[in-house]
Amino acid sequence: MFDKKTDDKQSKPATSSSQVDRGDLAATSVTSPARACAMIGSTIHIKGDISGGENLVIDGKVDGTIDLSSHELSVGKSGTVKADITAKTVRIDGEVQGDISGHEKVTVSKSGNVRGNIVAPRVTLEDGAKFKGSIDMDPGNGAVAAPKAPKAAEVKELHKDNKPGEAAKSAS
Repeated sequence: MFDKKTDDKQSKPATSSSQVDRGDLAATSVTSPARACAMIGSTIHIKGDISGGENLVIDGKVDGTIDLSSHELSVGKSGTVKADITAKTVRIDGEVQGDISGHEKVTVSKSGNVRGNIVAPRVTLEDGAKFKGSIDMDPGNGAVAAPKAPKAAEVKELHKDNKPGEAAKSAS
């Protein structure tokens, strides 16, 4: 009634394919460079410094400092951060108390609440976002500062002793 060869053929592909799938998933989640980000869950509370080499999503509580200079940081709606933050891009959907430095961009969403200073070349405060602090949209070290034009009082002071024809000569 039961043929051992038939049962082996039917069970082997199902078993081996499920084992391969589990192995592939485990290998992908642990060792794959394609892993997009790490996550701090809503029930996790961390006190200390965080640094790393991948993107990070915070839905829990963090007290300390966060340094992800080459990566993205996202504070979820349930995230509460009391830390100075440095990251390539920062998105705030939750609450942050501390200074934020974004190398590319900082976004505070409509559900976001920030109490601290923001330094980034691009800053977006969505309609409804709560923010208390200062924003410095510094273009970075690569930008060349334009020479400042002299104020009207300075120009007047330079030319007060010159005759009308000489003022044009000394200004050039």
